[in-house]
Amino acid sequence: MNHKLIDVLVCPLCKGELLFNKDEQELICRFDKLAYPVRDDIPVMLEGEARKVSAEELDKYA
Repeated sequence: MNHKLIDVLVCPLCKGELLFNKDEQELICRFDKLAYPVRDDIPVMLEGEARKVSAEELDKYA
């Protein structure tokens, strides 16, 4: 995924910073505890498509 695009994308709910998980191809919002999928290098920034992220999983990004 393009790093310039990652730098300008924000969470659609809180407008906060997103972290890119390269292994899982997801953009993660620590505040909302959601992971937005990236499919074919296109971020799917829909709340209904996001999965909930556990507190333990978020610790990896602290």
